[in-house]
Amino acid sequence: MAAPAQNLRINGDRLWDSLMEMAKIGPGVAGGNNRQTLTDEDAEGRALFQKWCEDAGCSMGLDQMGNMFARREGADAEALPVYVGSHLDTQPTGGKYDGVLGVLGGLEIIRTLNDLGIKTKHPIVATNWTNEEGTRYAPAMLSSGVFAGMHTQDWAYDREDAEGKKFGDELNRIGWRGDEEVGARKMHAFFELHIEQGPILEAEGKDIGVVTHGQGLSWTQVTVTGKDAHTGSTPMPMRKNAGLAMARILEKVDEIAWSHAPHAVGAAGHIDVYPNSRNVIPGKAVFTVDFRSPELDVITDMENRLRVAAEDIVNEMGLQIEFEKVGGFDPVKFDEGCVAAVRDAAERLGYSHTDIISGAGHDACWINRVAPTAMVMCPCVDGLSHNEAEEISKDWAAAGADVLLHAVVETAEIVE
Repeated sequence: MAAPAQNLRINGDRLWDSLMEMAKIGPGVAGGNNRQTLTDEDAEGRALFQKWCEDAGCSMGLDQMGNMFARREGADAEALPVYVGSHLDTQPTGGKYDGVLGVLGGLEIIRTLNDLGIKTKHPIVATNWTNEEGTRYAPAMLSSGVFAGMHTQDWAYDREDAEGKKFGDELNRIGWRGDEEVGARKMHAFFELHIEQGPILEAEGKDIGVVTHGQGLSWTQVTVTGKDAHTGSTPMPMRKNAGLAMARILEKVDEIAWSHAPHAVGAAGHIDVYPNSRNVIPGKAVFTVDFRSPELDVITDMENRLRVAAEDIVNEMGLQIEFEKVGGFDPVKFDEGCVAAVRDAAERLGYSHTDIISGAGHDACWINRVAPTAMVMCPCVDGLSHNEAEEISKDWAAAGADVLLHAVVETAEIVE
């Protein structure tokens, strides 16, 4: 297939304006966004995306998990589409670019092709995957996981948020449950543009990250049960302090991750302590340990060592413990042909680039199981993400979208 001309570029100003317009929906308290999945704000963001896609001449598909598919027709009605996209949902204190850049970058490809009157053999489909973040409904990448056959739809519908509201009920409530069977679509390829969410590209002065692999992830929810008691009148030897046990376990989590340096990581970001009162010794602690590595045997080792170490700690303290695997996926190796298309695009456009392993989970990690897949990354300031201070430059966004454009268009094949 012929490579697109070197002068083929997206409209960087239009992409940036779209990012800023979407960021007005579900504003955070500190300049970022709080547009959690299946909230009214999520519904509003979806409606704006649909309007933009329809204005660009696309037809909108919607499946039973709320995944959105904006299709630009190709010259060959029988050719499988090239999909491109990410997610519009955010963390409670999220940034304006995580996920959103990939969705609106896909839309910008379609707008650019329309501007230039370019036709492709394969249709191009800009995609918004539901509940990538997993912050309201665990696990992360829930809907792309159903699409790829990793979860059943019924199981996903029964997931509950902190208020006991079920995913399926909330999807219906906001009006974004479609009729299309999840996973019925077949893909020629899938590409995802994303901010790095790490410091490597900025530190090395690279414009583009060519993502060759994705780290595997393991989320284990740990529940430690002790006994609520008065902090002032309970003697030290008679305490059953679940909070203290949690602290000791989390020290072990850090130690375990360091033992697999430099690529393994581990921490607990979600922590609940009960009854969470100033003068009550915690009787229960619930926390989720997040281990990641590009090597499956390392993840398995970290999981096993966590259980052994945690059980030793609670047994010594006279407490109880439960473990529940609430999310995870194996390390990912992206399609060599799609990765080459991304690397070649960066070379052709003159952007500095480096191969990179994604430290975060993405919808592309699941879609890679059912279609040839690759990812493009652009830098973010100080590597900061999942934070309202998350920031990128207009030039970084444009460079990433340019590379995405070339990789997608080359794969979709220009019709002369």
